[in-house]
Amino acid sequence: MTETVQKILVTGSSGTIGTRLCEKLLEEGYDVQGIDWKHNKWNKEIDERTVQCDLRDTRRLEKISGEADMLIHLAANARVYNLVVDPSLARDNIETAFNVLEFARRRGIQNALFASSREVYGNTKESVHAEHEINITLSASPYTASKIAAEAMVHAWRQCYGMNFIILRFSQVYGMYDGSDRLIPLFVSLAKRNKDLTIWGREKVLDFTYIDDCVSGITKAVENFEKNKNETFNIASGKGISIGKVAQLIKKYTRSTSKVVVKKNRIGEVVKFTADISKARKKLGYEPRVPIQEGIRKTVEWYDKNFQ
Repeated sequence: MTETVQKILVTGSSGTIGTRLCEKLLEEGYDVQGIDWKHNKWNKEIDERTVQCDLRDTRRLEKISGEADMLIHLAANARVYNLVVDPSLARDNIETAFNVLEFARRRGIQNALFASSREVYGNTKESVHAEHEINITLSASPYTASKIAAEAMVHAWRQCYGMNFIILRFSQVYGMYDGSDRLIPLFVSLAKRNKDLTIWGREKVLDFTYIDDCVSGITKAVENFEKNKNETFNIASGKGISIGKVAQLIKKYTRSTSKVVVKKNRIGEVVKFTADISKARKKLGYEPRVPIQEGIRKTVEWYDKNFQ
């Protein structure tokens, strides 16, 4: 625990990243309070520390005390294609980012970490991207636009109100505490039932980040906030892997006979992305430690224990 940061407020504390992050922060001695519109079904202690609140409800939000040294904003609608189908979910992301920033400003919380996404880089001829390589004309989806808009607001609140921040861009975080229909939990569920695994895009190569590596990146940002405030970092594995290979690994560890079916890439989805994590390595001391093979094995083991 740092001397300047003792109490941390985490939005999205009942989600995949939020649950694991809160566990780690509590282990390290931080005083943690969560905000989420759902109860935490994974961890009773975190649930007891979480205030149920829809971040679009400003009247409910204003009733939360908000005493904290740092805010970590994770809450978002994060299923990219779902936001293509229903763009109002992207509007919700923008609205909640605004509401959280205003909540922090009014409560005098001067330090914030904001979760962004590799989607902000869009589809380009390059597959590896560093933090400065962002172009709003490449917004591939409403989700992308919502994350770019949130990043822009964070910069504006710094310039207008003196709020300090670190923006962290995540990529395909997977592992425990995920009961959604995101790619890896969906494939694990289907593979265990020997159902077809559908890949949207034959050439799709993405950077998958094991949950503990993602959380390590966040805690490194907390620990090194003063030295790196008002910076942006990629937090990922730094290695791309095809979705086809991910599917084969899942088949291997579930001992599945599922068929892998390849269909045309869906609109709004990034086709190729690998993170350049050299900046996070140098400035935060971030180092991903779980390769995809080990991460998939651990993930399947976790699902075996928690989902029958």
